[in-house]
Order: sequence, then C-alpha cells, then structure tokens
Amino acid sequence: MVLNFLENISLRPYNTFGIDVNAKKFIAVSSTDELIAALNQNPSENLLLIGGGSNLLLTKDFDGLTIKMENRGMEILEDDPKGVTVKVAAGENWHDFVLWCLENDYGGVENLALIPGNVGAAPIQNIGAYGVELQSVFLSCETVSIPDGKVSTFYKADCEFGYRNSIFKNALKGECILTSVVFRLTKAPHNINTSYRGIGEKMKGKSLNIQNIAQAVIEIRSEKLPDPKVIGNSGSFFKNPLIPQNQFLELKNQYPLIPHYPDSEGKVKIPAAWLIDTLGYKGYRVNDAGVHQNQALVLVNYGSAKGAEIKNLAQEIQLKVMENFGIALEFEVNIL
Repeated sequence: MVLNFLENISLRPYNTFGIDVNAKKFIAVSSTDELIAALNQNPSENLLLIGGGSNLLLTKDFDGLTIKMENRGMEILEDDPKGVTVKVAAGENWHDFVLWCLENDYGGVENLALIPGNVGAAPIQNIGAYGVELQSVFLSCETVSIPDGKVSTFYKADCEFGYRNSIFKNALKGECILTSVVFRLTKAPHNINTSYRGIGEKMKGKSLNIQNIAQAVIEIRSEKLPDPKVIGNSGSFFKNPLIPQNQFLELKNQYPLIPHYPDSEGKVKIPAAWLIDTLGYKGYRVNDAGVHQNQALVLVNYGSAKGAEIKNLAQEIQLKVMENFGIALEFEVNIL
C-alpha cells in the first residue's frame, strides 16, 4: 500500500488551541487498512494521534509520526421498534453525528450536542454534559493495537468508564487506536433528560423533544463557551473535582454558598469553574494565554500563545486552588 507521508509540517491547523508546532512526519489515514499500514511502516516511531484536535495542548515540536484519523461513515447495524444500533467511524465529527441523530429522531446524544472533537475520542474521554455521559449510549468500539496492528473489540464492560475517564486513558493509554464506535440510540418516545437547570429554563414554552433539548444545549454552550474557530481553546481544561464528604463540609463552613452535586460514590462534585472564578481568574490574561471572560473552566489562546505558556497558566491555577481550597484540579486536556 502506497501511503502519503508528509515531513516537517505545522500542526497549527490540526489543534483547536491553534498552537504552532511542527510534526517531523505526518499522515492522514482514511481507513483501518491505511492505519495498520502506517503503523507497520513506522514500527519504532513515537506516535501522536490526532482526531479533531480539540482535547490536546501541544507544547513542543513532535519528533515522531503524527497520524490524523479521517475515516468516515455511519452504518445502521440493527433497526427495531425501540431504537437503532449504529456504527460510526472514528473520524466523524461528533456534533455532525449528533445532528444526524436529531434529523432521524434517534435519541440519547441530544444533551451532548456541540461538544468539539471526533467520535473516536468520545469513549476515551467518556464525554459528558448536562446530565448525560457517553457511556449511556455506548455498546462497543473497535481498536487497532499500536504494537502489532491487531484489531480488537471492546464492549462497555471492558472500558472501565468513569467521570471523564476510561481504560483508554489508563491501562491502554498509548496501546491502541479507536477506529469506530457502536451506539444504541432510542426511537420515540424518548427518555429525555432535563435535570440540568439551564435546560429547563431554555425549554419553557417549548415542546419536550430531543430536537428542542439539543437546541437548548447548543444555546447554553454558545453563550458560555468560545468558538475555537474564533479564539483558540479546547473547551473545559479542568475536570470538576470529586472530594470526600468531610472535606466538603469543612469548605461549606467557610463558603456557605459553594455549589455542589452529590456523586454516586458518596463523594461531592465541586464545579472547577467556581473554584477558579472565586480566585479571580475569570478573564485573567498573561500575554496571549488567558482564562475566558465568560467561563473560568476554559483556557484560551488569544492569538500567538505558545503551548508552554498555556500549560504554565494551568499549573498556576492548579497551585492556587490547592493552596486556597485544598483541592487537586486535574487536567481534562491531554498535554504533549
């Protein structure tokens, strides 16, 4: 198989932060066969995988092989009165997939509208928003092993899903590449989730259907989050921390109005945005690296920031949150 490898190209167009670093070697693949061939032809290369580039902060040139997943396609595997099972290629844009579901009145992902990135990254991160996580519609995914090119299937029970977490971020990190994902979606009547307060407010006077739920989510996200096409960012940079009940009660004594949400494991989830905003970082800026003025959870590149500058700002915020609240903030974004 003849593959088109490029050398010493800028990765600026391929990451939503708009960081200008170079890749020593680069290839875009449009099929599993091309992916396996690229791996086989570069067995000893360091590897960087890019999908939509929306969950990635590049801090230096990459001295290895960068693979961009560009496989496409959606295939209905099963269709019955209650719903459909659909296989989606990893290179499909996530929001485009959500729009396809809405057009066909398939439910389950409407609360996940407008999340940046591609389908292949969704299980890795177990993306979630407005009361819904990917694992609620996930059935399985297909992967290619980086060391030997072996194709495998991982079912939901294999993936060890957690809050913004999966086996692909832990035991299998750097070991395999997702090539497709299988989802189970519902047909009407849908089980609609309006647990997030903002959705309920947006839905007043509107029919309760998945299309209107998605529109409410799109409006909320657009009001709060900057468009990466306008200003470089990677969405939420930090995870919302989970803390023990006793630690939360101590914080509540000091901050009676601290927002919080119970967790299924008995811990308490604290909005990272509230912690960062309370410390005065919303709208904070150092040169072209900053914290977005409308959403403290989002770090931004105002134009020519280097990845290292954004990373330094993120670490400064981590340190201040620990000093003031005793809470360790974790990055949601992958840092190279």
